[in-house]
Amino acid sequence: MSKKKLDDLGVSAFCESMAMMVQAGIQTDEAVGLLQSEHGGEAGVLEKGLAVMKEHVDGGASLGTAMRESGIFPDYALDMIEAGESAGRLEDVLFRLAGYYADQKTISEKLRNAVTYPAAMLVLIIAVLAVMLILVLPAFTDVYDTLTGSLAASSYRYVYWAYAFCWIALAAMMLLAAVLVGGLAMWKNGKRDKVEALLRRSKLCSAILESMGMFRFTSALSTFLASGEMQDDAMKKSLPMTKCAPVEEKLSRCLERMEEGHSIAQSAYDEELFEPVYGRMLLAGERSGNMEHVLGRLTALLEEKCRNLVDRLVGIVDPLLSGVLMVTVGLSLLSVMLPLIGMMNAVG
Repeated sequence: MSKKKLDDLGVSAFCESMAMMVQAGIQTDEAVGLLQSEHGGEAGVLEKGLAVMKEHVDGGASLGTAMRESGIFPDYALDMIEAGESAGRLEDVLFRLAGYYADQKTISEKLRNAVTYPAAMLVLIIAVLAVMLILVLPAFTDVYDTLTGSLAASSYRYVYWAYAFCWIALAAMMLLAAVLVGGLAMWKNGKRDKVEALLRRSKLCSAILESMGMFRFTSALSTFLASGEMQDDAMKKSLPMTKCAPVEEKLSRCLERMEEGHSIAQSAYDEELFEPVYGRMLLAGERSGNMEHVLGRLTALLEEKCRNLVDRLVGIVDPLLSGVLMVTVGLSLLSVMLPLIGMMNAVG
């Protein structure tokens, strides 16, 4: 069993390829063999996994069992595949999983870019301020020291202001960089809940986290229902996929209402799980028998909302950091130029 997992894009590509072959009427063992031959035996994660899968499907194992034995697929995908096989809806589940992991990859890239760009800007700002403090300002100071007789003593305060602007801005940027690095370290070390608790203090960040949680929930719920799961079971299995405490609390209340006999759409509407317009869409879909179609539409709308919120966050952070850089450097240069202006006036 492999210890390394496929990334989201790899899982999406595998599921889509398998779905198309299942749709074409190709048997599971043949489909796995075809995928294995396409990769030419290269020693990558997928290739090693396909080799293990081929052994198991040739021995009569189901696709879900073979995938689990390979050890390269996430548990969610494995649960979906096994449920789809049991319900005779493997093709639908594979296509839905392909879309789900493709969307996850897109949003993950968006978030990564949203963090990477400000981080690069921080590094640039820190570098520029360091150059100002180490090279530029001392050079002006040395020049003015040689011209003390021609420079009014009061003009030195402008040079001190330049140093103060740069040091304050540098300290603030260093602190912000330390917070960013510390947050990423906590995230990777299993302290995601603490990081999210801090991020939720920002209204925009809280909206992004909750939108992402709802996107993951609706996508998982749609896939579970497509695999033949009952509504209650689908809700329970989809809840851990949200990875967002406020969303999980709402879902728990929805589950309680469902246990009292309410439908999934009515429970979601009563607990304001979705925005009112989305809630009414879900109610209409349930009453018309198009629940899965409406969930698919909701998933697409929530994905678009996540992207827009992330773009909005980047749109705020980018000008803010650029403004800090321009204002600090501009004020510093103006401060060191004022003594020169005073000196020229004295000479004139």
